Amino acid sequence: MTEASKISNMTILPRGGYLVDTPIGYIQFGSPPETIKDTMLMPKNAPKIFVLTDELFNWFKGISIAEIEFPIYYNFFLKKSRTTIICRENQFVQMKKVLQEAIFGPKEFDIAADFDQSGSATVPDIRREMEFFRRNLKFSDLMSFGFFKNDRFTFQGITIEILENGDFSVRHGEELIAVVPARVEYKPTYLIGKRLPEPYRPPLFGVTCLGPSHGFDPEENTSGFIVWLNHNGIMVDPPVNSTEWLMDSNVNPKLTDSIILTHCHADHDAGTFQKILQEQRVTIYTTETVMMSFLRKYSALSNMPISYLMRLFDFHPVKIGKPTFIHGGRFDMFYTLHSIPTIGFKMNFQDQTFVYSSDHNNDPKIHRELLDGGHISPERYGELSDFPWDSKVIYHESGIAPLHTPIAFLNALPKKVKKKIVVYHIAKKDFTPKTGLTLAQFGIENTFYFKTSHPRFETAYQIMGILKNLDFFEALPISKAQEFLDIVEEERYRKGDVIIRRGSVGDKFYIIYSGNVSVDSGGLEEKKIYGTYDYFGEVALVTDQVRAADVVAETDLIVYSITREKFQNFIVGTEFEKTLNRLARIRTSETWNLLSASEFFKYCTSSQKTWLESIFIPMEVKEPGAIIREGDEVRFIYIIRNGEVEVTRNGRKIAVLNRGDIIGSVQGLEQNEPSEYTFSNRAPVSLFGMNSTDIKRFINNNPGLLMKLVYKF
Repeated sequence: MTEASKISNMTILPRGGYLVDTPIGYIQFGSPPETIKDTMLMPKNAPKIFVLTDELFNWFKGISIAEIEFPIYYNFFLKKSRTTIICRENQFVQMKKVLQEAIFGPKEFDIAADFDQSGSATVPDIRREMEFFRRNLKFSDLMSFGFFKNDRFTFQGITIEILENGDFSVRHGEELIAVVPARVEYKPTYLIGKRLPEPYRPPLFGVTCLGPSHGFDPEENTSGFIVWLNHNGIMVDPPVNSTEWLMDSNVNPKLTDSIILTHCHADHDAGTFQKILQEQRVTIYTTETVMMSFLRKYSALSNMPISYLMRLFDFHPVKIGKPTFIHGGRFDMFYTLHSIPTIGFKMNFQDQTFVYSSDHNNDPKIHRELLDGGHISPERYGELSDFPWDSKVIYHESGIAPLHTPIAFLNALPKKVKKKIVVYHIAKKDFTPKTGLTLAQFGIENTFYFKTSHPRFETAYQIMGILKNLDFFEALPISKAQEFLDIVEEERYRKGDVIIRRGSVGDKFYIIYSGNVSVDSGGLEEKKIYGTYDYFGEVALVTDQVRAADVVAETDLIVYSITREKFQNFIVGTEFEKTLNRLARIRTSETWNLLSASEFFKYCTSSQKTWLESIFIPMEVKEPGAIIREGDEVRFIYIIRNGEVEVTRNGRKIAVLNRGDIIGSVQGLEQNEPSEYTFSNRAPVSLFGMNSTDIKRFINNNPGLLMKLVYKF
């Protein structure tokens, strides 16, 4: 474990949260994901008492700050004790909903609705299976709640008080033990493996392990992986921080555009919102039962309505008994044997077959016990017994019974079957070596690559993928897509090659397929790097001017280019033509520097900054007055180029804004709410405005960004 910082009797946990040592044991304040991996190594082991901070969900990081699901499991199943949760009364209602979904599963659901009605798949009695694993457990068996009354709670001689500034004081009698900050500063903690020297190029078919182990293993990342199909990535149950790890490993986030969510245990769903909030819209594939459980859980944590959360991503409901097709692969989903509704899948791609067990007890002894006890039907027993061991690649979980498949069962399988199995969800110390099984290995450098035949239209699929990821091309008709295929040419460059020289004649438009370039137009305060699906070289082509910047390959590079005449003919009359003309008029080193310096927009990616530049409208406000008045409809959002703007509410001064600051509420504009503040200038100010139509379109294509920015500031 990373060395912890100690303040008096308080320890700052490596992953965030605070641990206070008291005469009645540790008390933990705030609980980001996987802090159990830190506390179980502490001298007094994991705490049994948790205090919830005011914030239960961190939108900027996209994580729960109240992940007490795994501490509850640890205390009850391993330590045979209950967990005490201390919170405000309103948080009790929220946490009951969260823990209902995570520990006991949804109360009301119709599993039959997840099945294709015209198919022959067995509809299992998932509720009976859940009851078998639940074994009559109740909330009160696992946990108890305590509530702050008048901002104070006393428990076994320890008094915890919420101070005026939101901090907590902890006292034993009259003795002050610690003062705990109100806000949990979350610190991502994860293994990175090796950073690739060049940006990752996805294979035709492969699997990258995001984490090989389970939620109680402090030595390894928690389980999850990426299936690479047709040179695109599908994240399966992304573990917490996997999006950051991928970027640190030199894997562009745009390469993974979808998620398969198998169930709502914290070790499988904790990284999902991080991916949703990262950049472009993602598609989530799962059953309606699993999706609604996930939404109820995170709606309770975030205190946001389900209807709003669903706007942040695209949901593709899968049907059991009916195939789902993703990036050329056929996915046949099935419900596994687990304590809450959980799906696994078999995938066919070209001449390869791949099966993912998901969390599932595949032990025949358990199946027989369920059948003999009347918990499952003979049809369900037959389905469980008929696991697709004939698949060419088997990704199979293992762990502690009865929720998981014992490693002893996998070890006892025939050699020819074991040769195909990659075991995940198990700590290295519990894996039996030299049995013929393969243990999943974390890291992009340990990606499994599987030989398979090439699809007929592989190159066309790649080119269409580029077109799909260019935001301004989304509304192009099929005829334009055909034309695009005909006019692009593939070009390759080595690291250090100069692709464009400033002052040269513009003859091509470029779209990056793989790699990075640096763009230097002079006067940049921060280096401008473009990556996969970013484009460059367009301004000279629409203005008939010479090149305004040097473009150099930062890495080995694959681009698709379009010659000047073909490009001009391709964009004529399209929205992209209008966008490029606006960019040509507006974009300078100043606009990039302004966005990079803005406390609000500096977290945007290069693609997002380019989009914002394209919707900038330069404005000069010379006379003193109100730019936006309190109560007015917000039709524009502004970013200050030069000058000062005063913010008032009910006539009282709130703040003074300067260069790079935002005038107006992006969230308020998006939700058509009147302004809560008056923004006024006493002297001339220079602004860039963005109208409501353009901003709403930007938000719709980058929905997670709004939530990150709104809740960051």
